[in-house]
Amino acid sequence: MNRFLVEPAKLSPDAVAVVDAPTGETTTRDELLQAARSVARLLLDRGVVPEQRIMMCCLDTKAFLAWFWGTMWVGAVPVPVSTMLTEKDYQFLIEDSRAVGLVISDALKESIGQAADNQPFLLWTQKDDDLPELEADAELGAPFAAVGDDIAFWLYTSGTTGFPKGAMHRHVDLGFCTDMYAKAVLDMNSEDVIYSVAKLFFAYGLGNAGYFPSGTGASAVLNPGRPVPEDIAAHLLAYRPTVFFGVPTSYGQLLSSEIPDNSFESVRIAVSAGEPLPADIHRRFRERFGVEILDGLGTTELAHIAISNRPGNSVAGTSGSVVDGYEVSIRDENGLEVADGEAGTLHIKGESVMVGYWNRTARSRQALVGEFLATGDSYMRNSDGTYTCLGRSDDMLKVGGIWVSPTEVESCILELQEVAQVAVVGAEDDEGLVKPKAYVVLEASFEGDEIASVVQDHVRNRLAPFKYPRWVEIVDELPQTATGKIKRYLLRG
Repeated sequence: MNRFLVEPAKLSPDAVAVVDAPTGETTTRDELLQAARSVARLLLDRGVVPEQRIMMCCLDTKAFLAWFWGTMWVGAVPVPVSTMLTEKDYQFLIEDSRAVGLVISDALKESIGQAADNQPFLLWTQKDDDLPELEADAELGAPFAAVGDDIAFWLYTSGTTGFPKGAMHRHVDLGFCTDMYAKAVLDMNSEDVIYSVAKLFFAYGLGNAGYFPSGTGASAVLNPGRPVPEDIAAHLLAYRPTVFFGVPTSYGQLLSSEIPDNSFESVRIAVSAGEPLPADIHRRFRERFGVEILDGLGTTELAHIAISNRPGNSVAGTSGSVVDGYEVSIRDENGLEVADGEAGTLHIKGESVMVGYWNRTARSRQALVGEFLATGDSYMRNSDGTYTCLGRSDDMLKVGGIWVSPTEVESCILELQEVAQVAVVGAEDDEGLVKPKAYVVLEASFEGDEIASVVQDHVRNRLAPFKYPRWVEIVDELPQTATGKIKRYLLRG
């Protein structure tokens, strides 16, 4: 943590660490340090001890970073979680993590609702921006003397089962990802200004606008609001970022918008991750905005990107080549290496691979094969050394970079009395991006004229909005095996 908070403040106390996009307010490195120290003092006063978890449901502001680093200061473990979930989701996460504290942004109180009530381990809740100033003579002490193998932070991922799992990462992972990717691949430095569409609670966004800037001397422009194209363009033109991080969905939305063609004139490089970037979006974006997008592969379990295209040598339709420090193995169902051009399950070895999933021994053993992480992605190694994603090895969907469980969406739709059976699969939209599609069999007494909007509204009201099916198709029956299992591959076409 010293490398990312204390040392930057000592070297360049007046350098800008964070810019608040809506207001233009800046936070210097020294001011961020003092805010983190205030968090640490508050946590100590509340009796927080090393290894206890502090759950963070926070928008992208300087307060997020203050809580993230301040929690580590006392040896505790920050657990950033999505700001896009439901009360039921938050209730599970608080209980599962056994967090002793919950930090929330004021705008998210309604979403969390009563999730914090009657939690056996939770001792207090706190608004993220409600921090008393630390008195100049207040005793705090040095940051907790963590070693590289100490757990630094958790990030929850849906993974391949659809159930949230806390991926545990070490302190060493922060420096490894910064050195191997931010520095070695992107050449990120003190002249750079960073803008990330992916939010800080994502593993991708946490690196992009969180510890990468701190570890390289760059500054970060933070947008606490929704990443709509018009706002993104306004922020780009106002703050002149040089490195832009997006996801395929956001790149598709930017291309479909009417933002000025010079919006990206300050950007020297753009990065994509979260799901495969369609080659057509790669081509069209460069033609319109003049910026090369580097597509890459990273997972929550890896902390950040381990396979990436390189500046000036981006191969559209591929994830690029292996980042230094990582090793890749593509294996068949028997665990044997496959030849170039053949499909197999992607396995990745590297220093940033998670320690495991919290309290998920069976899932950890499935995911960690020796020193390798079995990602669950189907990949192929090309003759030029690049890697191409062929989809998931299971039925999980990745929508806008976020895992969606078809089973969860199906269960929600089946709450409707009109629905007899349903199957949810992935389908590509006009931009080549995967979104949920529902095939619905109606009860005999119902007609299907308005069922599509009924299904979509019901899912939007019950689950996180990104999970709703973009298309609803009424069918007479679903293709099934002899044992009654749905043949999803027939529905996916």
